[in-house]
Amino acid sequence: MHFLPEKIDNYVVAHSQEEPNILQELTKETWQKVLNPRMLSGAFQGRILSMITKIIQPKNILEIGTYTGYSALCLAEGLSSEGKIITIDKNEELETLQNKYFEKSGFRNKITQFVGNAIEIIPTIDEKFDLVFIDADKSNYINYFHLIIDKMNSGGIILSDNVLWSGKVVAALDPKDTDTKVLLAYNKMMNEDTRIETILLPIRDGLTISRVI
Repeated sequence: MHFLPEKIDNYVVAHSQEEPNILQELTKETWQKVLNPRMLSGAFQGRILSMITKIIQPKNILEIGTYTGYSALCLAEGLSSEGKIITIDKNEELETLQNKYFEKSGFRNKITQFVGNAIEIIPTIDEKFDLVFIDADKSNYINYFHLIIDKMNSGGIILSDNVLWSGKVVAALDPKDTDTKVLLAYNKMMNEDTRIETILLPIRDGLTISRVI
């Protein structure tokens, strides 16, 4: 998932802001107790999410894919004073861990959690968003985009994670690899859709930033 030479990558991380202590604690507990801890955004990408939200100071954020709550807490750092986050995850077993750190963070009253299928939940949300972070099942990325694009405010930002998919997007495609096939189509769509401006950044596993025109 790291595409820079190791020494350069280490230098970049060493000269970027450190993550808050609470996120270090959450990272440690995730690695100790939860399956697939590599799904965490991680310190470096987390600081990028934090910086983006601090720059735009969104009022309404939608996160698709909560996992243990790390990225939600990063996004919360830049919320406007009256801002809020709606975050969705299908794994109800993670809700207790999420809540533990949401409470400790001081952002509890700004975060609303939904547990279930995002494809079914998103149409029921009557909000317009300044920022959407897509970091869930890759096979539904295109579906998520179509569900949220009309819920975006003009100038709003869509962040899409894992769009390089460990380099599989430039490797020979396995016909059985649905996730990579969808991501290839998604990346093409995001670059060509005239409703948005998009730049794909080779940060960790790939992060796309799209601005709604």
